[in-house]
Amino acid sequence: MSAILPADWPAPGNVRAFTTLRHGAGRSQAPFDSFNLGTRYGQYRDDPAVVESNRGELIERFGLPSPPRWLHQVHGTGVVRFARDTAQDEPDSDAAITTDPGVVLAILTADCLPVVFASDDGRIIGAAHAGWRGLAGGVLERTLEAMRVEPDRVVAWLGPAAGPQAYEIGGEVHDAFVGADPRAASAFVPTRPGHWRVDLYALARLRLGDAGVGRVHGGGLCTITDAERFYSHRRDAQTGRMATLIWMQP
Repeated sequence: MSAILPADWPAPGNVRAFTTLRHGAGRSQAPFDSFNLGTRYGQYRDDPAVVESNRGELIERFGLPSPPRWLHQVHGTGVVRFARDTAQDEPDSDAAITTDPGVVLAILTADCLPVVFASDDGRIIGAAHAGWRGLAGGVLERTLEAMRVEPDRVVAWLGPAAGPQAYEIGGEVHDAFVGADPRAASAFVPTRPGHWRVDLYALARLRLGDAGVGRVHGGGLCTITDAERFYSHRRDAQTGRMATLIWMQP
């Protein structure tokens, strides 16, 4: 059984990216079974020693050039820049960039949308955690600004997230997008009074297109309905986290 989903995108030859799956590696027990890479979620948390073991297996099994640079994700729009000599802490941020080969950027998700970016010359990469709050707040745009590359020279991949056939939200989410941009209404399908199903992938493509990124790949998966491969907070409440990683080969 595979433990990763490789990014399916035309990235430069020196760029690697994938999302981990919930099975195929690791030793976390239910409800975190088995390749949980997150530590902070919910009242009942996975054993920190087991998560650390899973993270070590991630590095070894997939030949990562360095330990991933984890973030303390806060559903915001902050972007940090990592270098080879950056301290191994976990800054409060929801996106990261680097120009240093061998630096592994990491985003943790279990329904939120992970997005990775690469310049077409393979000299700078980025990764963003786009929950609905971050997506509405502009985390993708802030990541692109931090990369300081012309948007038409950037390719993006949308990793696994809550899908449009299963992700139901209320008025707060609907208003955050449609109130700011009426075109976003096309990403919402009404289900019952005050509720809609939302297409995070469509919202991300709309915002990336407005930012000038024309090459956007991925999408079409659903963490909520695919329990065999993906963790989902919406589906299970107490659950683990996948990691979406990107790096440039040294």
